[in-house]
Amino acid sequence: MSQTNPVTEGPQQTASAYQEINKVLSDQRAKVPKHDSIPYDRQVQKKSTMAYDNPLFKDSNVKNCDQDSHKINERGIKGSSSESKGCYNAAFQSDTHLPPEGALAFPETEQGKVSDSHLAHVHRAHTDEDEEGKGVKNTEVNLKPFPEATTHEREGTVKRISSFDNSCSETSSAPVADNIDTMSSQAVTQKVVLDGTVDGEKKILAETKDAKKAELPERETWGKKVDFLLSVIGFAVDLGNVWRFPYVCYSNGGGAFLIPYIVMLIFGGLPLFYMELALGQYQRSGCLTVWKRICPMFKGIGFGIIFIATWVSFYYNTIIAWAFYYLFSSMASEVPWATCGNPWNTDNCTTFRDRSLNKTLAKNNYSKLASHEFFYRGVLELQGEGHVDDIGNIGPVKWQIALCLMAVFVLVYFALWKGVKTSGKAVWFTATMPYIVLFILLIRGVTLEGSLSGILFYLRPEWDRLLVTQVWIDAAAQIFFSLGPGFGVLLALSSYNKFHNNCYSDALLTSSINCATSFLAGFVVFSVLGHMAFMEGKDIKTVAQDGPGLVFVVYPEAIAALPGSVFWAIIFFLMLITLGLDSTFGGLEALITGICDEFPQTVGKRRELFVAGLMVYCFLGALSTTTEGGYNVFVLLDSHGVPISILFIVFIEAIAVNWFYGVNRFSGDIETMLGFQPGIYWKICWVAISPVFLLTLFILSIVGYKPPVYTHDEPFPGWAIAIGWMITLSSLIPIPTYVVYLLLTSKGGLKQRLLAMIEAKEKPPVSEKEAICSAPATHYL
Repeated sequence: MSQTNPVTEGPQQTASAYQEINKVLSDQRAKVPKHDSIPYDRQVQKKSTMAYDNPLFKDSNVKNCDQDSHKINERGIKGSSSESKGCYNAAFQSDTHLPPEGALAFPETEQGKVSDSHLAHVHRAHTDEDEEGKGVKNTEVNLKPFPEATTHEREGTVKRISSFDNSCSETSSAPVADNIDTMSSQAVTQKVVLDGTVDGEKKILAETKDAKKAELPERETWGKKVDFLLSVIGFAVDLGNVWRFPYVCYSNGGGAFLIPYIVMLIFGGLPLFYMELALGQYQRSGCLTVWKRICPMFKGIGFGIIFIATWVSFYYNTIIAWAFYYLFSSMASEVPWATCGNPWNTDNCTTFRDRSLNKTLAKNNYSKLASHEFFYRGVLELQGEGHVDDIGNIGPVKWQIALCLMAVFVLVYFALWKGVKTSGKAVWFTATMPYIVLFILLIRGVTLEGSLSGILFYLRPEWDRLLVTQVWIDAAAQIFFSLGPGFGVLLALSSYNKFHNNCYSDALLTSSINCATSFLAGFVVFSVLGHMAFMEGKDIKTVAQDGPGLVFVVYPEAIAALPGSVFWAIIFFLMLITLGLDSTFGGLEALITGICDEFPQTVGKRRELFVAGLMVYCFLGALSTTTEGGYNVFVLLDSHGVPISILFIVFIEAIAVNWFYGVNRFSGDIETMLGFQPGIYWKICWVAISPVFLLTLFILSIVGYKPPVYTHDEPFPGWAIAIGWMITLSSLIPIPTYVVYLLLTSKGGLKQRLLAMIEAKEKPPVSEKEAICSAPATHYL
């Protein structure tokens, strides 16, 4: 074939066209991870002599390009398909390097024309023979880095990249994850059809714009590192740190309980906490999509997490609504539970002042604290004439609690509707406020008479309790539910981190703060309980409670007796509200991220509307807990919504990640991000110790199951308990169901189906900036 000079034919048009091509390539310069180079011996093989044609490739009959016509793998570029006719294929696969800002892929001459010698290296026109033996012209534009590590000057086509874009926030020589075949939400190969006319140049721009519109927006990241840390801390530090840990600690040996607690933290809670943070940061997806990149057959875990997040939203936010009700009720000259004689009180009502003056009255089993009657009869309306204490007859909705619940979901919506950019700002208040209040209450508590006896009771070690199996079980359960792996929250929050964020130090820092907060809360609680026991002349064991009884009955009663009780009540319930909101932010973000990542086009692009619909759905689901008998619904959901199912889900998650995906592969992912491999301690915990830890808890939770009871200790009816187990199974059934579904719908024989079920279908995307900043400075174009 004859050769023609591409520069002399339409120089003005070609110069303009190449300027547009340069712009396209520059925009796409870093959408892929780095690779050393593409060997020269893997260039496209031509069957005829090299031919230079018009650089706009006058083939106006070409309508489309086969996406796989020019495919690059680890070995280089495979031969082009005859189905791809006249395609301009800019190889943006993972084995190439694109120029940083300002570097042109098509250098121009001083006259603004593309040099003939340059085209000799970047344009390769060749002829393939189709099935009928006819020559079909295929044109490929191939950008190849030179394998040598020295500056090349081949025909003026090579430029050394000695520095990177100044916009990089951090640089690293750590390799970025390979992504050869698929890059979610990013174009792997850019193909443009050229027809050699001015209209063709417009077509380039039009198709490029269409391609960009089709691409999903780059995943957002936290505005600041501290936003992420506060979000994780806010999720981990919740109401359980205040109303459960102190009680569990004192009832299981006091100071001696810290030994099994720390042991379970080191070998159970912390490894799982670190695993989920690292998994989310590397895979960059929520609880549903992540399994495509690990092991597809376990996608049912994601659905189970969605169910758990839904059940939690139905009852956990009601606790915050109660705290709101208390907060509004406290804004008076005197807190309403400080006196008897209110419409909700009975003849047996006594105040803390009465009981402290009359020790006999304090020991009377028939007398009831004013705070007790305010919570159960005034707020919940569970007992007495006209009130219900039957889960089969929950009565009408209490509009005051329903309005408080609505206020909770409105706050949650405006914290989550824009993603981590808004929730990251909200946690600056909700995550820090509890610590300010805790320190204020601690200072006030230790100044109360009798507070020291309460603190000593809290810390007094009972070493013989270490021989009791139940103590170790309680320690394991406390540390697990305190740190919260398996809820999908850590996975979702860390998925918005920068790729090279040090999630290892994050795990150590946030878990340590969580445990320290639980320990600090014990001093706050028991200093006040010690004062109450001293004033009433009672044993502290008869005063101490856990759960809602502690924060809505016992502690408010002590607050009512303090000078300035209104102030202390306001800051205490403000602390409870912020503690609860942080956990709600995390739990619902896990659900939102999981669904938005799974349906990026339909849901992800309409996050604001989806979050609004989700808030309405959760509010309607939680209305049953705001009825006169709603406390019983709360107890049923609290007993069956999470405690049993979450243990099994995290057990399967640990097996899927470390056995099927592989602990060495997972460790390699961490090395890619952090530059170092996890130590042998972490690997042993992930493979063996943590799964055993979880499986043991799961079995014991079933064996030691206790059915929920009413406030007067009568067990729930059998039909209610059956509904409770259906709630539990709703989170577990999706796991085996999806395995069976995938087995039946996969193609091929049994072996091929099993392989399709366990092999990852896609790899995590790498953002433009991270691809640039991760590339070493010795690579060339």
